[in-house]
Amino acid sequence: MRAIPTGRQLRFGTELRKLRESAGLSATQAGQLVGAQQSQISNMEAGRVGVSAERVRALACHYKCADRALTEALATMTSQRHRGWWEEYRDLLPAALLDLAEVEHHAAHLRVSVTVHIPGLLQTIDHARELFRQVIPELSPPDIEHRVSYRIKRQAVLFRDPPTPYEVVVHEAALRMQFGGPAMARAQLHHMLDMSERDHVTLRVLPFTAGSFPGSGQSIFYSNGPVPQLDTVHLDQSHGPVFLDAEAQLHMYRRLLDRMEARALPPAKSRDVIHQIAREL
Repeated sequence: MRAIPTGRQLRFGTELRKLRESAGLSATQAGQLVGAQQSQISNMEAGRVGVSAERVRALACHYKCADRALTEALATMTSQRHRGWWEEYRDLLPAALLDLAEVEHHAAHLRVSVTVHIPGLLQTIDHARELFRQVIPELSPPDIEHRVSYRIKRQAVLFRDPPTPYEVVVHEAALRMQFGGPAMARAQLHHMLDMSERDHVTLRVLPFTAGSFPGSGQSIFYSNGPVPQLDTVHLDQSHGPVFLDAEAQLHMYRRLLDRMEARALPPAKSRDVIHQIAREL
């Protein structure tokens, strides 16, 4: 049985289709240019079949794509069709969560802003477990542990060699949430402080005194691809993750993150705020 395409495979196909449509060609016409059937082009663009790097370059050439960086990024994606550690959760978690791990795994850079929750990649095991205990509808104990282990394994991107650069803006409100009680909250803050000392982790606090700011009503997760066209925005909704990749959406969320970072405290002062909140617990 043919495997269901992952989110990354679907994204590859979407970008290939965009190039074809920009060239004003039908799938039939594109197939004729490279000696393929219309159905083969359609399957490529649906992420259902693998494509060689050579064919990607040939299609890009016929599509008159002048962006060599984008062409090479798409060609590289053809050799990254293997499925990673997240596949062990395929029958245990929603597919969108697996797509999130895949996006993070391949990201060149990660940017996050959160208002109420601690970012998943900076959560302790106890903090994550407490969050999943509050999910509605309630999760069974095994399901809670599956989600906890999955969340912790996602954090590997911050510990591999080389690690993925990670920039976080966290609102003071999230730092003062005492999930699991004062002791657990204090341990979570200390963990964030430890992580913020790593060269590839930049943590900024948006204090209450900053007042209103753009994007205040949502958490934003922005994954930079090898080229800007392959960036992805992930919004955490109550019904599950939502992924955005339209050019206008990417531009808007980059601007939101830029403005939030500009309003936030610099890293050193941010650590001072976190230390102070931890002492108050």
